[in-house]
Amino acid sequence: MKLFIFSLLLMIPALQSFSQAQFNGWLASFYTVRLKNNFSIQSDVQLRSSDQVEHVQTLLLRAGINYNTSKNLMLTTGYAYIDNLRTLSDQKGYVSEHRVWQQLLISQKVAGFIPVSHRFRLEQRFIGKPVLADDNVKKDGHAYANRTRYFLRGIIPFNGQKKFSKGMFGAAQNEIFVQFGNTRNVNGKTFDQNRAYLALGYRFSPRLDTEAGYMNQYISGRNEAFTNNHILQVVGYLKL
Repeated sequence: MKLFIFSLLLMIPALQSFSQAQFNGWLASFYTVRLKNNFSIQSDVQLRSSDQVEHVQTLLLRAGINYNTSKNLMLTTGYAYIDNLRTLSDQKGYVSEHRVWQQLLISQKVAGFIPVSHRFRLEQRFIGKPVLADDNVKKDGHAYANRTRYFLRGIIPFNGQKKFSKGMFGAAQNEIFVQFGNTRNVNGKTFDQNRAYLALGYRFSPRLDTEAGYMNQYISGRNEAFTNNHILQVVGYLKL
């Protein structure tokens, strides 16, 4: 949790001087299905709005296969499809991105009852290049880029149960995105973005959680440009 607080402190100078502010809504659902021999399948579906929640900006579909090497360590590899709304000369259209990704998830408990997760993810991105053709935005091939992400999340059960099975909880998380190799195909920088998030949730059973909260997303653009997104996020988690 100290690392999470430190990451938030690093964001303060940037948030005081952002060039563009947007207000978005995100809906997400995460699923995990257990298989035999320490394997499981995970997937998530996400819808993200444009500024002022006018329309769908992004559709994200992601799936992966997990292998639990131990109780607190999990390896995953998977694929993601992302459709992003792009604008060229006032014309709008959806342009797709394909990702192959690998991750390491480490779980632990702090103070005996607070679950904390550390997630290290590596992504190989094939980003659609938008072009304007016949007054329509279309895709003209892909640009390749690499990205790594570090995600830290903690859940605080309000009832203090060590084996938290039902009730209210608070969630805090932060994720840092760093690019390497072919950065000219994205923003030309190593740093991509940071997402800080606070939420309140309810656990209906060990298999079902829901939560809603505020996310601050700081995105570094090309040159000196950057965007600060204020996001209301609603999430559901289902384990089978």
